[in-house]
Amino acid sequence: MQDLLDIFKALSDETRLRILKLLERDELCVCDIVAALGMSQPKVSFHLNVLKEAGLIKDRKDGRWIHYRLDETDIFRRFLLLSVMEKLPEEVFREDKQRLDEFLKEKDEKIVSINRKRKCCGSNS
Repeated sequence: MQDLLDIFKALSDETRLRILKLLERDELCVCDIVAALGMSQPKVSFHLNVLKEAGLIKDRKDGRWIHYRLDETDIFRRFLLLSVMEKLPEEVFREDKQRLDEFLKEKDEKIVSINRKRKCCGSNS
């Protein structure tokens, strides 16, 4: 029962829905999500933790950066997430996706200009 409560609690917040919508397209670093949402890193990390504890997302560490992606291992959670995402109007998330695209473009250009292997946020660590 607690699992269901955690899932529905995670899905009941607009910020967490925005994060899930961003993660629909690909794995993202915390810095990418922060830039897309225009929120502070601690606030975004709090929401990511709620989503992770509900089993809706997974994380992986790469140096000092943590990357998040949708957790597609549990079929119930995956179908529930697909159903919820299908009902969310795209225009609501357009600005988040636009900010994310601009941030990723700038990040890639910065990395190319310094001729380094792609790492998160332009860092070599």
